[in-house]
Amino acid sequence: MRAIELSFDGNQAGLKINDTAAVPVRKKGQLLIQVQAAAVNRTDLVAKETGNLPKGNPILGVEVSGTVVASESARFPCGTRVMGLVNGGGYAEYAVMNVGNAMPLSEQLTFEEGAAIPEVFLTAYQTLFWLGKLQATESVLIHAGASGVGTAAIQLAKQLTSAKIFVTASSSAKLELCQSLGVDVLINYHEEDFSQRIIQETLGQGVNVILDFIGASYWEKNLASIGTDGHLILIGILGGTIVQDVNLMTLLQKRITVSGTLLTPRSDAYKAELTKEFVAKTSELFAVSKLRPIIDAVFELEKAEEAQQYMASNKNKGKIILKVSN
Repeated sequence: MRAIELSFDGNQAGLKINDTAAVPVRKKGQLLIQVQAAAVNRTDLVAKETGNLPKGNPILGVEVSGTVVASESARFPCGTRVMGLVNGGGYAEYAVMNVGNAMPLSEQLTFEEGAAIPEVFLTAYQTLFWLGKLQATESVLIHAGASGVGTAAIQLAKQLTSAKIFVTASSSAKLELCQSLGVDVLINYHEEDFSQRIIQETLGQGVNVILDFIGASYWEKNLASIGTDGHLILIGILGGTIVQDVNLMTLLQKRITVSGTLLTPRSDAYKAELTKEFVAKTSELFAVSKLRPIIDAVFELEKAEEAQQYMASNKNKGKIILKVSN
């Protein structure tokens, strides 16, 4: 099969096409998927940078859509259209997927759209509701609102709650996308201090939940923006990992809960439980297009390196997809 594998030239990591890669062997409790599309994620860039591969798999890619070609599952027999998380191996013509991570892909969605759903929507659902404990009448600040997780989080908050939604983004075009998804307050972080705007809009109360991809450079402004008993969920570290001179008193005074999470390293059991609840809560919303994946660009499989560079440039609004099979 064709696959994109991670290779190293000295210390320099790169991606190479392998036309004779071995088809993965399905184990008990797994499906063999003929992959039609896979998505590019930040976790792929981190794996390439650090060499820490998902489950040691030299083939990157943690979410795919496609058709089941080998199965022992009554729910997902051969021929079923599915989407879901995989433990690496997504940038290939075939991948194995744990049954618990598989989600049915409706005929209303293309394979490209299916590949754009699992990682970002599951991450957004987990951070909003399992970790952030967002309630119907609360408020949430979503940084990087036009990113894959950002656009998913906006839609989930809009459709599953009545929460007031704040977002930050870097351009008017990205903010326009966020507005089209139902955001209440739009903040261009290049033009204004988001913490001051949050304090103004909430009459000094702050928001209940913050989803943060930035990390260190946003620490102080996040603490100023969050309200009493708020939940700050750290999903990324694009703005650095080290916070200097941390004053813990703010955490105590506001009773802030700080959580960090990455979905890819989670256990198969955790992902299966999350997937089951997510499908129960959202399948009807996807069926009537109240939830929809936002796709920025589609690249051919052979252009995986170019697709990753595009993501690293932070130009995308929504998901970046690799088209694997015609």
